[in-house]
Amino acid sequence: MAWQKPTIKKALDAPYRADLVGSLLRPAELKEAHAALAAGTKSPEDVAAIQKAAIQHIVDEQVRLGFKAVTDGEFSRRYWHLDFLWGLEGIDEIKHATYEHNFKGDINAAANVELTGPISYNPHHPFFKAYSELQSLLPEGVVAKQTIPSPILLFRDHRTDGWEKYYDSREELLDAIATAYGDTINQFYILGCRYLQIDDTNWAYLIQNLKDTQNDIAKHSEFVQLAHDAHDVIEEMLAMAPHDMVITSHICRGNFQSTYLFEGGYEYIVEFLQDLKYDGLFLEYDTERAGGFAPLETLWNHDQNKRIVLGLITSKFPELEDEAAIRAKIDAASQYVPLENLALSTQCGFASTEEGNKVTEADQWAKLALVQKIAGDVWSD
Repeated sequence: MAWQKPTIKKALDAPYRADLVGSLLRPAELKEAHAALAAGTKSPEDVAAIQKAAIQHIVDEQVRLGFKAVTDGEFSRRYWHLDFLWGLEGIDEIKHATYEHNFKGDINAAANVELTGPISYNPHHPFFKAYSELQSLLPEGVVAKQTIPSPILLFRDHRTDGWEKYYDSREELLDAIATAYGDTINQFYILGCRYLQIDDTNWAYLIQNLKDTQNDIAKHSEFVQLAHDAHDVIEEMLAMAPHDMVITSHICRGNFQSTYLFEGGYEYIVEFLQDLKYDGLFLEYDTERAGGFAPLETLWNHDQNKRIVLGLITSKFPELEDEAAIRAKIDAASQYVPLENLALSTQCGFASTEEGNKVTEADQWAKLALVQKIAGDVWSD
């Protein structure tokens, strides 16, 4: 009899057949309140009350649509990634920053992070309070899903330039990042979190660059090394996590104001991702930019405990997808991964930054209702 990986009992049966990525459109009142707080014309207490009411509204809507795990829409953040990174010890904010890569249309969010000391876990990270507040708003039986950015984002856009002042080697830097994340994940667990998602644009960045540098051996090797580093840091981070916590990853090609950054299929990164102990992978598949389904078999890696969540419904544009076409794509994906190991979501959230995508709130709920409708037609559970 062939050896099979033992089943580890998780606290939840997640990812769910119909799942969501995380961010939701901020209502105008909340945007205005955040702007007033920054300008000093509204108190933190008043803004907190407005934010709590806005989160309660989206929690109620997610529950109404039938989602078993809900998020706070990332309403306490300006950015899907930077706010978390700013909350770590040794990381500060840079305003009016420039990036090596702009989104299509040459637009970008002009903020970044810089290394100002040794990187470590912050026991007072503001995301802990945000998570506890979300939990307090949930009805019984509904799970609070937490999202945080990948630790690999600290390698990008010069975010850890000058690390030599604090570490004797790059290996020490990478270990510090993994440890800071591991400690943070364990604190979320203490607070009751059993469903965590690591949002990761780095793999899409690597897809693009591994593809583009195939004829440049020296340059290509730099990106291969980055991929190995990414694998090792994530592997170390996951090894520190509680064994019954569901941890997934969302791989995104960029989602800023309905545009994107990177293109290319998953075949360029499967060798680095296939053995990472994620319980699920949320994979962008709403356009041809993501390539075909064949790499799914390797990414799934015949792991009966892992689900591949197909991001077949776009969050970038309001038009609703044809249900039959989406079911056909799920069927095509099931040629590489068993149907019982598949699930459905939008390709990304709706507001990776406070500005949000070019859709309305009504469009957003219609998209998520479509996810639920199709998932209900395809799976019985």
